[in-house]
Amino acid sequence: MFGRLGGTELLIILVVGFLIFGPKKLPEIGKAFGDTVREFKKSSKDVENGIKEAIEEK
Repeated sequence: MFGRLGGTELLIILVVGFLIFGPKKLPEIGKAFGDTVREFKKSSKDVENGIKEAIEEK
C-alpha cells in the first residue's frame, strides 16, 4: 500500500497529521485506520473465497 511513498513523503504526512490532530489523537487515528484496513482485507478475502467456492461447485 505504501510502496510508492518514500520516507520523505511519509515524514511530511506524519508532521501534518501531528499539527492538525495533535499528539493525543494520532494513536487513536492510527489504530482506527489499522482496524479499518484489517477489516477490509478480511472482507475481501471472504468474498474471494465465496467466489472460488461458487466456481468449484459448478
